[in-house]
Amino acid sequence: MKPNRHIIRLLVIGVFATLMAGLTSCKGVKFQDADEAYERGEYFNAANMYRKLYNKYNQRDDRWIRGELAFHLGMCYEKLNQSSRAAAAFQNAIRYEYEDSTTLYHLALAQQREGRYAEAIENYEAFLRIVPDHWQSKQGIIGCRQAPKWKEQGSRYIVKSAKQFNSRRADFCPMFLDKEADQLYFTSSTTKATGDTLSLITGTKRSDIFYSKIDDKGKWTRPEPAGGELNSDQDEGVTAFTPDGSMMYFAKAIRKNAPSTVEIYTSTRSEAKWSAPQRFEITGDTLSAYGDPAVSADGNWLYFSSDIPGGQGGLDLWRINIKDKRGTLENLGDQLNTPGNERFPYCRTDSLIYFASDGHAGMGGLDLFRATLQPSGKWFVENMGSPMNSAYDDFGITYGKGESGFFSSNRGDARGYDHIFSFERPELKVWISGYVLDKDDEPVPNAVIRIVGDDGSNQKAAGKPDGSFRFDLERGVNYVMLAGAQGYLNSKQQFRSDDEEADAEYNVDFILSAIFKPQVIEEIFYDYDKAALRDESKRALDEMVKVLQDNPKIKIEMGSHTDRFGSDHYNNGLSMRRAQSVVDYLVAAGIDRKRLVPHGYGKTRPMTVTKHVAKQYPQFKEGDVLSEDFIANLREGDQAAADQINRRTTFQVLSTDFELY
Repeated sequence: MKPNRHIIRLLVIGVFATLMAGLTSCKGVKFQDADEAYERGEYFNAANMYRKLYNKYNQRDDRWIRGELAFHLGMCYEKLNQSSRAAAAFQNAIRYEYEDSTTLYHLALAQQREGRYAEAIENYEAFLRIVPDHWQSKQGIIGCRQAPKWKEQGSRYIVKSAKQFNSRRADFCPMFLDKEADQLYFTSSTTKATGDTLSLITGTKRSDIFYSKIDDKGKWTRPEPAGGELNSDQDEGVTAFTPDGSMMYFAKAIRKNAPSTVEIYTSTRSEAKWSAPQRFEITGDTLSAYGDPAVSADGNWLYFSSDIPGGQGGLDLWRINIKDKRGTLENLGDQLNTPGNERFPYCRTDSLIYFASDGHAGMGGLDLFRATLQPSGKWFVENMGSPMNSAYDDFGITYGKGESGFFSSNRGDARGYDHIFSFERPELKVWISGYVLDKDDEPVPNAVIRIVGDDGSNQKAAGKPDGSFRFDLERGVNYVMLAGAQGYLNSKQQFRSDDEEADAEYNVDFILSAIFKPQVIEEIFYDYDKAALRDESKRALDEMVKVLQDNPKIKIEMGSHTDRFGSDHYNNGLSMRRAQSVVDYLVAAGIDRKRLVPHGYGKTRPMTVTKHVAKQYPQFKEGDVLSEDFIANLREGDQAAADQINRRTTFQVLSTDFELY
């Protein structure tokens, strides 16, 4: 039976304190010193102590104590976002048979943050066999399985390193001053920060607030410390601004004789300088942390993260009314908050909030999420996917013009330092184009096209001289288009733009029927010597029904024409019966009979070849009249084609002021 490791650890500390006095540093690095540094949040300092102790012990004789030190060292690296080092340390703890089963969970967490998803799943599952209800491990597995899909699927976001803002230390949580989006504030531990001492928490200088602005040439200026009395020798952190940019809310880590505590302060802006910070008291609770401030779009609410009792666990998102704090403190609820940590809220509108979380299923570390308030009052929360998210920490987003802005991430930095990245989601280019032509394929001059969407859009434009037109569209909208011109019947079409996330062009051509001359209805067919319509004719007549419905005040003549064979008496009778069958079909489709006049022309009106007909039958030229004499001089095959052209059904507008009484 192995001895109790906690009792042995106390004995070892006492025994080895004397034996190792000559081996430790001049400050006497001990377990207690390292533990106390860790409890104070001095992870960089604690890591150095644990590492020195780890290297002092023998690999063979002191396996159990090296295992415990490796675990604590891994926990320090986890806090410092150095996931590669953390994974190695936790693997050493397991190799030295450290008995704390949570080592498996922390190893899986580090592997997930390294993008080693298969290994992470294996260790999450191993830990779940010990602690079956461990919520974080279950979420970790979901995230590890989803992450490769998110990476493969990608998104339309374009992410780049914002090198103009980044230093060789940590730079994070960018925030625009106001809606002009021409001044950007962010937090940085660059060597230009205030003070000379290094933080025992991070090993870098304590962070200050910096800013940059767009110059006359449209370029971002070199970052400078925010002016006035804003920065100090303490850690200044995440910033937020009222909509007019006159007041700043920011997090500040206050170091006293205890672990650092984070509170929110305010500062007002006057002549580009910031006033001395004033503490913004949220509650009388001095043990809880209050950080990551964000101001609502209307300027009435302050959103923040805190471990105030009564939340879901870890750090939760809360809000409080700025103007009347009393009784307005509100947890944002379990749709947004989880037993993990929800941080860095950003309120784009009253119903659209962005935040970072390691509790919702993600790719690793903190992921960016978008929460949309539904009409039902519930929040719809979605992971922003790749490349906005990565296996590392992604957080602190701000939007500028359109679908672009900045956020912070420690991706690509083995030291775990955060840096600022730009993002842009190019607008989808969706449009519809086409031509307005007459039935002879000639452009219709001065045509007017109107397009109305069920999203409330209403566009109107004139066609170009060549009949072309073009409209920009939106995704997933039902549209109705109407084209018309003086001397022509209106034509209407309907369609829906799809929801696919890609550029798209739609094409619609309008063929307008002239009022001043007969118009051929193509593809009207009859059996030989019969007047009954064949089934294949009905599609063309359905289009005719649509024309009459779109133009409810026109009265038309339906004309039928035959070829040159047979007597005039026979052809006149046959063509009249055929015209009547067309009228009967239209009436059956709901068109008032009073608007329709049948007329049989027989073979008395041979076709004059139009530009459109000439394209279909290139053996004829535009202007040819297909009379009996003309056809008699053609070759046999061309004679058959000419006869086919003459056998046609036409309509002619008789009036445009029909009224039903």
